[in-house]
Amino acid sequence: MDFRLLGRVGAATGAEELQLGPVKRLSVLAALLLKANSAVPVEQLIDALWDDAPPTHARTVVQGHVSRLRALLASAGAGEHGVCLMTQGPSYVFEVPETLLDTCRFERLARRGRLRQRPADAVAVLGEALALWHGPALDGTAPSAPLRAAAQTLEEARLDVVESLAVAYERLGDRAGAVAVLQAEAAAHPLRESLAEALILTLYRAGRRSDALDRYHRVRCLLADELGVGPGPGLRGAYETALRGGPVGAGGAGPVDLQPAPGAGPAPVPDARYGADALLLAPAGRPPAPAGPAPRLLPRGVRGFLGRDTELAALDRIAGAGDGAVALVTGPAGVGKTALALQWAHHRQARYPGGTLFADLRGFGGVPAEPAETVREFLIALGVPARDLPDSAAAAAALYRELTARRALLVVLDNVRGTDQVRSLLPSGTGSAVLVTSRIRLSGLIVEELARPVPLDVLGPVPATELLAAAVGEERVAAEPEAADRLARLCDGLPLALRITAAQLAARPRWRLADLAAELADEQRRLALLSLDEAEESGVAAALRITVQGLPPEAVRLFALLGVVPGPDLERYAAAALLGRDPAVAAEALDRLAGAHLVTEYAPGRYSMHDLVRLYARGLGTDEGALLRLLDSYTATALAASLAAEPGEKPCCALPREAPADAPARTFADRAAALRWYAVERENLAAAVTAARAAGHDDRAWRLAVLQWPYVVWSVRDGWAPLLEQALEASRLLDDPDAESRVRALLGWVLTREGQLSEALAQLELAPALAARAHDPSSEAIALVNLAVALDTDGITDTSLRHVTRAVRLAREAQDVLTELLALQHRTRQLLARGDIAAAERCTAYALALDDHGVTTGLGALRRAALRLSRSEALLALGERDAAESCTRQALAEAASQGFQEGVNRAMSQLEALGRPVDLPAAPEGGGRPVRS
Repeated sequence: MDFRLLGRVGAATGAEELQLGPVKRLSVLAALLLKANSAVPVEQLIDALWDDAPPTHARTVVQGHVSRLRALLASAGAGEHGVCLMTQGPSYVFEVPETLLDTCRFERLARRGRLRQRPADAVAVLGEALALWHGPALDGTAPSAPLRAAAQTLEEARLDVVESLAVAYERLGDRAGAVAVLQAEAAAHPLRESLAEALILTLYRAGRRSDALDRYHRVRCLLADELGVGPGPGLRGAYETALRGGPVGAGGAGPVDLQPAPGAGPAPVPDARYGADALLLAPAGRPPAPAGPAPRLLPRGVRGFLGRDTELAALDRIAGAGDGAVALVTGPAGVGKTALALQWAHHRQARYPGGTLFADLRGFGGVPAEPAETVREFLIALGVPARDLPDSAAAAAALYRELTARRALLVVLDNVRGTDQVRSLLPSGTGSAVLVTSRIRLSGLIVEELARPVPLDVLGPVPATELLAAAVGEERVAAEPEAADRLARLCDGLPLALRITAAQLAARPRWRLADLAAELADEQRRLALLSLDEAEESGVAAALRITVQGLPPEAVRLFALLGVVPGPDLERYAAAALLGRDPAVAAEALDRLAGAHLVTEYAPGRYSMHDLVRLYARGLGTDEGALLRLLDSYTATALAASLAAEPGEKPCCALPREAPADAPARTFADRAAALRWYAVERENLAAAVTAARAAGHDDRAWRLAVLQWPYVVWSVRDGWAPLLEQALEASRLLDDPDAESRVRALLGWVLTREGQLSEALAQLELAPALAARAHDPSSEAIALVNLAVALDTDGITDTSLRHVTRAVRLAREAQDVLTELLALQHRTRQLLARGDIAAAERCTAYALALDDHGVTTGLGALRRAALRLSRSEALLALGERDAAESCTRQALAEAASQGFQEGVNRAMSQLEALGRPVDLPAAPEGGGRPVRS
């Protein structure tokens, strides 16, 4: 028979487990076994069952559980094993041989193991003791105070054995075994200082000094955060031993670099102030040599480091410049800044005989390191005993400057959030070099210390795929090259994301790369998959969250709002709309986000985000009005752009009635600026139309599409139909005849120019009637002209003539001169095609005499050029060659000034037909752009 308390409470006879019943019965058994062979009063059993006030029938409940335990034991033949549960007055006694109780066997093995002289025997016996544990002590019992205290006592005993086992492994010479034992327990008990102390010393003795130092800092931060205390003397002593590289008792000395520093001078005279191993500055002109080995505090480099040749070369150039050079590696979270810094430092530290100092300043996670504390660490590494460290931060900094004045050091400062963290850590000697990494653009360091930035961006497709291959195996990647490329793109080329992806694949050897790519393609799950462990502060989302912390409130708010941006990028006016603030405030917030590498200023004033950053921002939540504010800003700016691009044209629409009149909007100095804005914002405007439709803002969707008409006209064959089809659906849902007529007229004209005549007529035949219903004569006139152009594709018909005639009359009645010019332009074209030369001449004469209010750019100028070319044809047919030449040359000048290539070509042909020599006109400098026919 066997009774167990070290794990889930239980009892068994041979291979048969006793079915002990509910939690309270297990708790009664545990309380009795904890005091086996002793009398346990009923009151103690009641306390073990109920953590708060027990019920009035508590004694009866206990008696019932004891009675049931007796029956179970009797049926299992407990008496044959010397087991008996007796009543002794108001108490119960559980008689059981100690060999049948796992707690007694554990205590006996622990004592034997500690007494073993041979390390191998101690390891075997202590390991046997720990093997009795199958989970937390007293698992499955009631969470009462007495049982919790007993479980804690048993756990403390187990941890003592763990520490004894680690010592035995060290005595055996198996430091890897000692580290493995201690690491698992230190992770489960992060606040137990004795475990941390043992692990730090064991790591150090195993040659893993950087891991030992890192462990100390993590425990110190936890003690401060959780308990509000600092490390005890034992833990501090272990840290100082690892930091200084001193001996550590019977376990053996730590790793010592016995290689003499290149170019070291004669041995220095010891300085009594700092001990025999301290550095005494050599005479001027001679670089001092350390009394002991130079400190080498670099952590291990990242395995599988690939590429970055350009950045490594940049670091070589900066460090090679001398004069205390400071290199600043900046980039977004997870891009590999630390990996780059360590890769370079490990390969270049031999150039610095004074030693290599390293500090993780924890600017983006945990408790940031205090500069004064790091100075003290550096002083200890440089040979100053802890007992002789200056009391004040200022004195410590002064001593650090003194000790580094003529020493060639490499100082690596990782994860820096602000320039203040760095100032006191810069060595004063000109032969030293400093390498700083940060997610923030440290402008202060650049200004004050002439730091040279080395920006680090995500990996391109080829190195990203190579990194995957290095992590999961070249064969696996070679078998699925397309899936590997897709994984690299889904990871945004971010090394952190790529390494996590590789870890996911390594953990799932039967998964194909395509399987994981399909999982990552789900935007709802991508960030969760790119996390090493949901219980850890690891992964892409955690890195981004830490980056955002500490930014100014306006920048944090803007970052959360960036998740609603539908297009690929934005500028300050769009950001101002999201924030509901002035563009100047938005520009400052964007600059702070760019400084933190959360957005990228890829062109002056224009900012983009990587996909993973965008996904994270979307998950932060936002105010519901942000998208509508952005749509209104785009709409207001597009309206301003249309008026600047075609100043004489009537606006095709107004802002929605409920849209604010003061929505952030750009102003445009001239037509060229407006057309440039259309070109730059085209993808954003298209995405905004889609987002507006999805959010139910159809009144914004059709406007954002139609307000691009000036740019559509000048680049008609650039695939505008899908956008306009979305706008058409929005206008139909609104049941707005004005909106629908304008969208159909523009879409029909685009389809006509693309050669899709039947599809064009399906739109254009409905547009005039809709405009008439909306009581807009100008809109109806334009729709009629566009319909006539489509009908005339296969020859002039009476129907198209009537449409154009009505369009002329409607525009004239509306006093819309530019629309009348449009109608007359096509009327003239029809007359010439029919051979009515005299009527065509009279039509052009009338049109060119109209007062267009001085419009000299845009479509107004284009229409006049087209009318002059038609008039030239008519004059030539009437035999008036000189008048025809004069008219053609005027048309050529106007067409060239507006970038109207069709007009230029037509004018050149007509001059050649007249036999008049002509030079090709110069391209416009910004007044227009070529119209592609």
